Order: sequence, then structure tokens, then C-alpha cells
Amino acid sequence: MKQNLLQIKKAKSGDTEAFAELYKEIYLDLYRFALYTLKNPADAEDAVSETVMDAFVSIRKLRSEESFPSWIFQILSVKCKRRFKNKKTLPEEIFPSASKDDSIEGYAEILDLRNHFFHLKDEERLIISMHIFAGYTSREIAKTLHMNENTVRSKESRALKKLADRLEHP
Repeated sequence: MKQNLLQIKKAKSGDTEAFAELYKEIYLDLYRFALYTLKNPADAEDAVSETVMDAFVSIRKLRSEESFPSWIFQILSVKCKRRFKNKKTLPEEIFPSASKDDSIEGYAEILDLRNHFFHLKDEERLIISMHIFAGYTSREIAKTLHMNENTVRSKESRALKKLADRLEHP
């Protein structure tokens, strides 16, 4: 963590190599978040690219090095939210990648879970993605989405219950 803080400090002072290192470390988490939220690899890549460009341009405005991860995920969540507003329907293009060690049953479970996840409302997917993939707290999600913290918790709870119900009774 100490080295990350140093990289962030260097990036804030204009060191492009330090920013590139930060990007390498967080890219996969950003992409997963965008992919599960937007359901489309191309849209996810675009959202991450836009996020990284915005973060690079405005990193000097970052107040605290410790808040870098939540700051960049907040930028990404705004990008994803805008994409929801700009598109009525999103094509479902996500397929899990299977390795030779994966079992057929495990692969089928992943497909089933993803299928049910994508049947949630956009807002429900966004809240769950922000919490699970980005590690946001209910308070941070509420602030980002301009909602009441209790509303976020209840929407997340209902969405997770929907997922569980759909998995138990397909």
C-alpha cells in the first residue's frame, strides 16, 4: 500500500509512468465492474478508457492519495450510469471464459448466475457491482447515485433476494 501511495503522489505531480503503473494495477477491477454493470465488452472497454482519460487529466485534483481507488471507481460509475441513460437496451455479449480446469457444472453455474444477474434492472446491477466489484459502502453508493443510504441498502437487498430466488427456482 505504501508503494501505491507513492505512485499516486508521483502521478499527481505529473509522472505519466506512475499513472501507467496505477492503471495496470487497477485495470482488471475497473473492467470487471464495467462489464458486469454494462453487460457488453465493447461498452465496458469504452467506459474504462473514458474513465482513465478523465482520471489522468484530473488526478491533480485528487485530495487524498488514500482515496484514489474510490475516486476512480466513482468516475467509472458515472460513465456507466450515463451509458444506461444513452442506451435503451444493451446487448448481452458476456460469456464466461472457461479454462481447461473448469468443470462443466461450474461453467454452467457461472452462466446461470450471469444470466440471472443480467435480468436485474440496470440500477440494481449498478448497485451490486459498485458494492461487490468496486468495494463501495452503502454511503458511498448513495452519494454517487444521489440516493438515500437506506434506499441503496434496501434496493441491494431486494436485488440479491431476486437473484437468490431465481437461482433456487429457475
